[in-house]
Amino acid sequence: MENVNITIDGKKISVPKNFTVLDAARKINVNIPTLCYLKEINQIGACRMCLVEIKGVRNLQASCVYPVSEGMEIYTNTPKVLSARKTNLELILSNHVQKCLTCVRNTNCELQRLANELNVEDIPFTGENIKYEIDDLSPSIVRDNNKCILCRRCVAVCKNVQTTGVIEAKNRGFKTEIGCAFDKSLDDTACIMCGQCINVCPVGALSEKSHIDEVLAALSNPNMHVVVQTAPAVRSALGEEFGLPIGTAVTGKMTAALKHLGFDKVFDTDTGADLTIMEEGAELINRLQNGGVLPMMTSCSPGWVKFCEHNFPELLPNLSSCKSPHTMFGAILKSYYAQKNNIEPEKIFVVSVMPCTAKKYEIQRPEMAVEANRDVDAVLTTRELARMIKSARIDFVNLEDENFDDPFGNASGAGVIFGVTGGVMEAALRTVAEKLTDKPLENVEFKSCRGPEGIKEFTVELPNLTLKGAVVNGTGNARKLLEKVRSGETDYHFIEIMGCPGGCIMGGGQPIIDSNTRATTDVFSLRSSALYSEDKNQEIRLSHKNPSIIKLYEEYLGEPNSQKAHHLLHTKYEKKELHKK
Repeated sequence: MENVNITIDGKKISVPKNFTVLDAARKINVNIPTLCYLKEINQIGACRMCLVEIKGVRNLQASCVYPVSEGMEIYTNTPKVLSARKTNLELILSNHVQKCLTCVRNTNCELQRLANELNVEDIPFTGENIKYEIDDLSPSIVRDNNKCILCRRCVAVCKNVQTTGVIEAKNRGFKTEIGCAFDKSLDDTACIMCGQCINVCPVGALSEKSHIDEVLAALSNPNMHVVVQTAPAVRSALGEEFGLPIGTAVTGKMTAALKHLGFDKVFDTDTGADLTIMEEGAELINRLQNGGVLPMMTSCSPGWVKFCEHNFPELLPNLSSCKSPHTMFGAILKSYYAQKNNIEPEKIFVVSVMPCTAKKYEIQRPEMAVEANRDVDAVLTTRELARMIKSARIDFVNLEDENFDDPFGNASGAGVIFGVTGGVMEAALRTVAEKLTDKPLENVEFKSCRGPEGIKEFTVELPNLTLKGAVVNGTGNARKLLEKVRSGETDYHFIEIMGCPGGCIMGGGQPIIDSNTRATTDVFSLRSSALYSEDKNQEIRLSHKNPSIIKLYEEYLGEPNSQKAHHLLHTKYEKKELHKK
């Protein structure tokens, strides 16, 4: 790529010709503020916070969309620039409900941060504001347009990354708002509840439907036995809420905090992941050997499953019939665990701590219940758990590590890596390869499944079969691949699909990463390395070698895909319309 020579605040640099002014400034750590900008997702110059002065150009320019050129002289902090930015921010604030102290994003709000940085002490612009009704009908996501600043970041990620496109800018001028077609609630659309819109929102206009009150009520009920399970991705991100570096594994501190909160038992969803591999692996082998529907596709991600129900219903037979790990585990806790401990299933309240907002939708699906008893009663996101810990004034950073409780206290490393895109596939291959070859693997790591690429393809040599697979993250990438599957252009045997770009570690319920950090930090690599390190340090790294799982089958389930296993651990899905009528 050809370079050009430019000057930024008196510093001469050479940058690629296709750079914007913002790209160039960030290369030399010149911090230009942004609100609407999301690297490679939303570059529209709408908020006008990134204005800069360019010598010879009459007006100030939005640096996120203005291209560099040879000899350009740029000034990022002149009085004219600072005054314009502050005025634009005041205009945005004038049409923003100012309830910061009661907002879920208080102290973690990009608008609030800019107001502090630009010394906004008063709003000189007053006038009529439109009052919007809060849309809280979705089981996963709450929309409050009174806080919306029309940055369109949510629209861009929904339309361009996830390709669901259920929200859009409507109307014009002062009446512009972000909403759904025909003024419908988000719950009446093909929203997959992934929560990626929440993760990119700079303010509190989007948030998860909180289950904190339900969990606190259960914890205070002496007649309820309240157990909690934590997804693998949570441990790689929870520490961020307490000031720890991105990618710090906090498994022991997280477990200790949950015990301090008063849960009767603290379990690891990794055990549910190991159970999923036992069932899913057996299902794959059965399909391979007996002419079943191929390619088989994973069903761990409820956002992806809902996307398939809406957009590719003809491929539903390809989905594994396995429930997701936490709902599988919930079913076991309310059956096997209940019997072992002489507790009535109705008196067991199962809480899942998940990196995912779609899990809130998943648990209320009628399919996720056994004999009308829901597998899981409440889902807390990583963010919600952090709020509970903070409100209980637990000194998280200085907690002594504690272990998960028995009888499900130890899971395999294969269960841990479920939190990363490619992890389900790798965990399944570890077990399927050993089962089919009937000998131990020399190397349990299938690194061809790893990495942030949207679509990864690989082959694995097995007895009498070259297994062809693919790993996909983000439903936009899933759409690309599934179009090929639908048209018969592919010959895969097994496909892993995760609804969120990057997999669960980048899920819609994880700690919010501001746009500047997103642009300059490889969050995916940092969080995923925490899980791969934990896997590498585990004594047991294969799901079928987990003693708790072996005992569960010996004492209760019999064998994978048995009648009892199907009753408790498997489900089915059905076609959904793109819009409710």
